[in-house]
Amino acid sequence: MDFDAVLLLSFGGPEGPEQVRPFLENVTRGRGIPPERLDEVAGHYLHFGGVSPINGINRALIEQLRAELPELPVYFGNRNWVPYVEDAVATMRDNGIRRAAVFTTSAWGGYSSCTQYVEDIARARAAAGADAPELVKLRQYFDHPLLVEMFADAIGAAAQTLPADVRADARLVFTAHSVPIAADERHGPRLYSRQVDYATRLVAAAAGYDDFDQVWQSRSGPPQIPWLEPDIADHLDALGGQGTRAVIVCPIGFVADHIEVVWDLDYELRLQAEQAGVTLARATTPNADPRFARLAAGLIDELRTGAEPQRVAGPNPVPGYGFSVNGALCSPRCCGENTTV
Repeated sequence: MDFDAVLLLSFGGPEGPEQVRPFLENVTRGRGIPPERLDEVAGHYLHFGGVSPINGINRALIEQLRAELPELPVYFGNRNWVPYVEDAVATMRDNGIRRAAVFTTSAWGGYSSCTQYVEDIARARAAAGADAPELVKLRQYFDHPLLVEMFADAIGAAAQTLPADVRADARLVFTAHSVPIAADERHGPRLYSRQVDYATRLVAAAAGYDDFDQVWQSRSGPPQIPWLEPDIADHLDALGGQGTRAVIVCPIGFVADHIEVVWDLDYELRLQAEQAGVTLARATTPNADPRFARLAAGLIDELRTGAEPQRVAGPNPVPGYGFSVNGALCSPRCCGENTTV
């Protein structure tokens, strides 16, 4: 399988105060979110001038992809804000693109992490009509060697920012976006949470830690609906109560600095840590690291050459999952127990 273009497909984010509320309405359309909740979340974006970091990061990543893949044009499309994926695919059609590899800014399985991107691809192709290019979503990459390496290096760099007297005893805490437990069970038993747990163990080992915690963050919705726990704020309280003096937080669930990273961790959690007398260091996400572009290029080469997928082997491995063509499900049991690369 060969390609004549690459599409970077992401979540999207506002790039000015006037865009915040329309963006949030796009994200939550049909979910019955109360207006006061949207106002609260809008305040998170407005704290940063109404600009999400994600689009700027993605544009920088696209430049890295162009350097890594000079023979292929790279297009940019989002689910929830400009540039919309429908417009990107229409432009690809008009430019004569026939088959493009789709790299998504999510490493995981599950609905919002994978299947919803598959739906984005199908919707964009339908909007583009009969001459829409073939779009091949690259596989999940939660256990790719370069992803493990980038997070392990980021943990080491974060540790070096801690004062010397607390560095050796700092507690390593991994965090990922929580989801409702029912959603975690929707595409295979605990698919998303098992992948996060597996990647956490791989990164911890690569960073030289054999004792660490894995928690969740950024839950929303009615309190009566159970979500993955423990929450990172509750966990930080518990660590402070146990006398922990320093914490290294690794946002392993995010490949780039979404608002949930810069608000929930860099602002809210850091303020909580200061009030508890805990020194906090946050590991960076891959963002536009050149290795992230190399990771994407490697996934493309796997399909070009039929090479064995690059995966870090660890104890109790979680299955890897196949690619999706034109927005179809990867297999009859997409994200199920028996799906393989």
